[in-house]
Amino acid sequence: MTAPTGRTGGFTLVEMMIALLIFGMLAAAGVALLSVSIRAQAATGAKLDDVAALNRFSSVFSADLAEAVARPTRNEAGDSVPAFFGAPGEMVLVRGGWTNLDSAPRASAQKVQYRVTQGALERITWPMLDGAPPLAPTVLLDHVASATLRYRYNGAWSDRWNGAATAPPLPQVVELSVQRENGTVFRQLALVGAGYDPRPPRDEAGGQANAGA
Repeated sequence: MTAPTGRTGGFTLVEMMIALLIFGMLAAAGVALLSVSIRAQAATGAKLDDVAALNRFSSVFSADLAEAVARPTRNEAGDSVPAFFGAPGEMVLVRGGWTNLDSAPRASAQKVQYRVTQGALERITWPMLDGAPPLAPTVLLDHVASATLRYRYNGAWSDRWNGAATAPPLPQVVELSVQRENGTVFRQLALVGAGYDPRPPRDEAGGQANAGA
């Protein structure tokens, strides 16, 4: 009877080690691929959320300015406030067309303020036009490094607007430039009062129309 000279079956220790090494490499590659996919999905979701926030802000900002009206107000101390006030990082206006779905006892106009506070672009509203404190601010955009506002009337731009009695109450166009913390810049132009013009109407001969006619 002769002893067996060849391998009858099974794996050697070296073969098992090689197989485990290959399996480990495949598992590591799968984990790395999954991690990259998750990070890419998170970055895409964050970008889409930011684009949606920009679109919402653009719609609200344009609507507020398009509905702007020349209606002065009074603050909590009773002091008169112009219908439109603008500075480089702040803007206060009165807008009409405030929908009253609940038929609440209030005006159809609303006082609105835009400002940048601690890296957030906020929109603040008042429940009443005169003498009321403001409501809690609503954050429209976050990660804001700075915001610059400019105001145009009859072709001239200014970084401030104070609609006092001796000046036009409203500008014609507002330009907003927002710089985000990542360096990107968002710029928007909006018409004020949908073509508001405080000048009196003129007749066909070029003179001022008679208000009593």
